Amino acid sequence: MTKQQITIKTTIDAPVERVWEAYTTPADITRWNFASDEWCCPSAEADLKVGGAYKARMEAKDGSLGFDFEAIYDEVEPNKALTLVMTDGRKARTTFVTTENGTEVTTVFEAEDQNSIAMQRDGWQAILNNFKRHAENG
Repeated sequence: MTKQQITIKTTIDAPVERVWEAYTTPADITRWNFASDEWCCPSAEADLKVGGAYKARMEAKDGSLGFDFEAIYDEVEPNKALTLVMTDGRKARTTFVTTENGTEVTTVFEAEDQNSIAMQRDGWQAILNNFKRHAENG
């Protein structure tokens, strides 16, 4: 059975090279990879090659919850696209396209069946919005 796909996107006022670097560099990832100010990303690893591992620790700042988001890179095209395969087999593909307004970042991911589509979309979009702020403001 095919999983439902969810699409999120934003346009970032920065060149694609800066956007790519902010999206794929562990030191940057820890500064934006969370959905709200009550959460943080204390560590991240990115072996940016096909077959390489991606891991980001996500935690509530009060220490009440936390989990590791882990995946393997299935596609890596610098400044253009990357695909992650999560530990449960779902895929998330992110593309980076230069436009007259900056860099359009679009992620299409396969939904899981534990949370509502709206909750998944809103959570991933909130993380992408944090990414936009980070990429534009450093």
